Amino acid sequence: MLRRHLTLLLLLLGALFTAGCGKSKKPTATTGAATGGVPQIWHVGNGSEPQDLDPQAITGVPEHKLMMALFEGLATEDPQDLHPVPGLAESWDISTDGKVYTFHLRRNGQWSDGSPLTADDCLQSYKRMITPEFASEYAYLIYDYVVGAKEYYDRKLADFAQVGFKVIDEHTLQVTLKNPAPYLMGIIASHYAWTPVPVKVIAKYGPIDRKRTGWTRLGRLVSSGPFQLKEWAPNQKIVVSRNPHYWDAANVKLDEIHFYAVEDNATEERMFRTGQLHKTNTMPSAKIDVYRRDLPESLRIEPYLGVYFYRCNVNRPPLNDKRVRKALALAIDRESIVQKVSRGGQTPAYAVSYPGTSGYMPRAKLTGTIEDAKRLLAEAGFPGGKGFPKVELLYNTSESHRAIAEAIQQMWKRNLNIDITLFNQEWKVYLDSQHTTNFTLQRSGWVADYVDPHVFLEIWVSGNGNNDTNWKNPAYDALFQQALAAKSVEARYALYQQMDEILVDECPVIPIYHYTSVYALSPKVKGYYPTLLDNHPYKYIWIE
Repeated sequence: MLRRHLTLLLLLLGALFTAGCGKSKKPTATTGAATGGVPQIWHVGNGSEPQDLDPQAITGVPEHKLMMALFEGLATEDPQDLHPVPGLAESWDISTDGKVYTFHLRRNGQWSDGSPLTADDCLQSYKRMITPEFASEYAYLIYDYVVGAKEYYDRKLADFAQVGFKVIDEHTLQVTLKNPAPYLMGIIASHYAWTPVPVKVIAKYGPIDRKRTGWTRLGRLVSSGPFQLKEWAPNQKIVVSRNPHYWDAANVKLDEIHFYAVEDNATEERMFRTGQLHKTNTMPSAKIDVYRRDLPESLRIEPYLGVYFYRCNVNRPPLNDKRVRKALALAIDRESIVQKVSRGGQTPAYAVSYPGTSGYMPRAKLTGTIEDAKRLLAEAGFPGGKGFPKVELLYNTSESHRAIAEAIQQMWKRNLNIDITLFNQEWKVYLDSQHTTNFTLQRSGWVADYVDPHVFLEIWVSGNGNNDTNWKNPAYDALFQQALAAKSVEARYALYQQMDEILVDECPVIPIYHYTSVYALSPKVKGYYPTLLDNHPYKYIWIE
C-alpha cells in the first residue's frame, strides 16, 4: 500500500511539474496503463476491413497500416524521413560490388510468443514468398533482385539452396543479388514482402504455401513488431496492444492502437469531430474548406507518393483497342477533377510516374484535345459514340471514389457521347475482382512502396502480380530487364523514359491525378511526421 501511495504521489507531482513548466511529458513504456497512469491508446480510422493479416498475402494500404504495427522487417524506417534504420537486424554489411548483403540479427529478437527469431525463420519466409503455389502478388520484390529467385518462382529451378539466400549462423543471413540495387534497403525497410513470418506457426494451420489458412485469427497470430493482436471485431475494429517480447519494447510509447474499419469518410469525419478518433484515414472533400476555416490545426494536406488511375482490362472489348483507351484518357478534364471534386491539393496526372521522384522527371505525357479523342473513337469504329457497347466502371465503396467516377462519367458522356455504368464493391470483393481481372474498367491507385521511380514502372511488366490489366508488351519487358542491370542512375532513368513513353502510348491504365494525403489529426498526437509514403512507425507515436 505504501509503495502504491508513493507511486501515485510521484505521478501527481510529475503532472503538476509538467503543467507548471508549460511542457508536455513524453511518455515511456513505464507511464502507461501498467503503472496505473492514463493508458496511451491511439484511435485511428483505417478505411476498410483488411483482406488478411498475413504480410505475404496482402496488397492494400489498409492492410499495410496494420502490418506496421504487427510486424517488422530486417530494417525499419526512421519516423521523420523514412531512411532505413536497424529493425530485426541490428546491422548489415554490403559488399563493395553491391551484390552481397549480410544481415546480423539481434540476439534478443523474439516472436510475440517468446520464441527466438532466427536467420532460418527469415530464409523460410522468403522461400514461402517466392513459392509459385503461394502466388504472392509481391513476389517480384524478391525475384527481381535475388540470384535464382525468378528461376525458382518460374519452376525452372527446383533446389531452393541455389537461390541467393544463405544462413551463416543462427543470427546471420546472407543475400546475394543478381545486380546492385541501390534502393533495395528502402524496399526491405518499408515493404512487407521482405517481412519475416512465423513459418513454424503457420504450418500448424495448413500448408505454408496456401493463403488464408487461419493462422492470422485472434489467438493464433504470432508477430514480430512493437504490437500484437488483441481484438478483432470484423468490419468494426482491430485492437493491437504492446508486444512485451519486442526487442525495443522499452521505447514503445503507446499501450494500444484501435484501428477502425470505416469506409464512409463522412462517418469517419464525424467520429473525429466527436472525439472518437485521433486520426482519420481520409477527409470528405466537402469538409476540406470547413476545416481550413474552422479547424486548421487538425487539417493535414501533405505530399503523397502515389497516382490515382483507372485500370483497363485489355482483353475485354472495347478496351482491347488502344485507340479506345486513349480516347477515354484524353476526354477527362483532370484540372476540373482536382479543383472541383477532390479539392485536396492533388495535381493532374498525365503519366503514371510521379514527377520528381528521386530526381526523375518523366518526359512522356498524355497530350491531345477532345477532338483528338473523338477521332480516335471514330477510328476504333464508334463515330460519335455510336455503337459503343456497355462498359462498367468498378470502384471500391467510397463517397470520394463515387464522386470522381460520376464526374468522369459525365465527361465521357458530354465529350464522347458514350454511357459508362458505375458499380461499387466492398474492399475484399473489389480486390478479388481486381486480381482475377473480373472487370472491364476499374478505379485504382498505386502508392509507392519505396522512394524510387522504379516503383511506378515495375508493376506493368508481363506477369507481375500487381499488373491486373492483362497488358503485355515485350519491348517494355526488355527495357525493364535492362533497367535492373543498369550501371548508373543516369542509364537507368534513360530506360525509364522509354518505358513511360510506351505506357502513355498504350494506355493500359488511365492516370487521373497524383495523390496528396488529406486527413484530420488531433493536435494531441505527437511523434507523427509528414512522410512521402504516409508511413509512420508507431513505436515513436504518443498521445499528449
